[in-house]
Amino acid sequence: MPLAVVLILLVVGSLLFHVLSPWTFTELASNWGMVDFTVDITLYVTGFVFVAVNLFMAYCVIKFRYRKGARATYEPENKKLESWLTGLTAIGVAAMLTPGLFVWAKFVDVPEEAHVVEAVGQQWHWSFRMPGEDGKLGEVDAERITNDNPFGMDPDDPNGQDDVLIHSAEIHVPIDKPVKFLLRSKDVLHDFAVAQFRVKMDLVPGMNTFLWLTPTVEGRFEILCEELCGVGHHTMRGAVIVDSADDYDIWLANQSTYSELNAKSVGNADIGAAQYAVCATCHGQQGEGIAAMNAPKLAGQSAWYLKRQIMNYKRGLRGTDPSDTFGQQMIGMVASLADEQAVDNVVAHIRTFPDEPVEATIAGDVNAGAGEYRVCAYCHGKDGAGVQALNAPRLAGMSDWYLERQLQNFRNNVRGAHPQDYYGFQMGLMGQSIYDEQAMTDLVAYINTL
Repeated sequence: MPLAVVLILLVVGSLLFHVLSPWTFTELASNWGMVDFTVDITLYVTGFVFVAVNLFMAYCVIKFRYRKGARATYEPENKKLESWLTGLTAIGVAAMLTPGLFVWAKFVDVPEEAHVVEAVGQQWHWSFRMPGEDGKLGEVDAERITNDNPFGMDPDDPNGQDDVLIHSAEIHVPIDKPVKFLLRSKDVLHDFAVAQFRVKMDLVPGMNTFLWLTPTVEGRFEILCEELCGVGHHTMRGAVIVDSADDYDIWLANQSTYSELNAKSVGNADIGAAQYAVCATCHGQQGEGIAAMNAPKLAGQSAWYLKRQIMNYKRGLRGTDPSDTFGQQMIGMVASLADEQAVDNVVAHIRTFPDEPVEATIAGDVNAGAGEYRVCAYCHGKDGAGVQALNAPRLAGMSDWYLERQLQNFRNNVRGAHPQDYYGFQMGLMGQSIYDEQAMTDLVAYINTL
């Protein structure tokens, strides 16, 4: 009897949990209502079987429980019961599988007028490419991928010159128009998934896969990688922004083509010297950093990272948190750099500074810190030199007090909380692996040895 009661409570509890639970699908934001219909049918069929089987077991436990003097009847087979079970099972399986066939038939039938976007996955970030006015994507090859050519573009292919390259993890698409996402991986298995769109697909190295949908709701929808792709899998986020037609055209007009990026002038260090005068007040004449001014060392840091952080301040992605006093100061200072070219000039000048060693100010258990650093090494490298392809800056030889402060900022959501600061957000998630202040001190002390 106790077992029968447990089975009945299991059924009742499961049904109540399904009805009352706040966890359910996100609101549908595409044309793929058929996916929801298919999932609902599967849920109803399996739910019915779950209830029926458990209640039947409870019935059997009660009806055929032990009674003194009772005798069991041996019945080796029951053709009528077997026929019913076989028929009902066949109907249930068919009910679950048949809608999926119709969904798949629609999934592989991409509308000819679909807007094309290539989504490129890499540990642990997204980037995007779209065809230009010619409507054709240029040839790409993994062998051509470098820090300066992250998409692996063929410079001699005329079809690729007008390709629109989006280095951000954020892509815009127009509402109510079908979009075909071509999917390509640079390294390992990834999966492109937006919960509100319902459809998803794996990115397989060496293959081109795809999915398509028609966005039906304007807004910002998070991209997740739903394939275990390494230690930073859970931090591999991006966004699809669904715009009105007018907003989409405005956004697209501000994007750069492959040829425009190649023709873009590099920073001028001589011009940047005059523009750096404002920076020198805090960071030092040679970018050596001045702790008393809360200004870290700049000399020796990667140009791409320096530019990204300056632009983050200019765009409001950094320094907007009320508790980030020094970040707020930087917002005012970078305002002196009028445009992106000025930023390039200053960065070019900073890169001319000698990379002198800095004095360590933080001491801790180096051996314990080495253990903490194992996770960091996946992105920043075993030597702490940084890896541009993983959007991980140099750590070795930089101001240790600044590293500790930024780790605290990441852990406390002071930095990386802006929805467009994808790599800061990654660090916020990874920073949670540092479980206390002592572990942080040990980690920075170890970085000082690199």
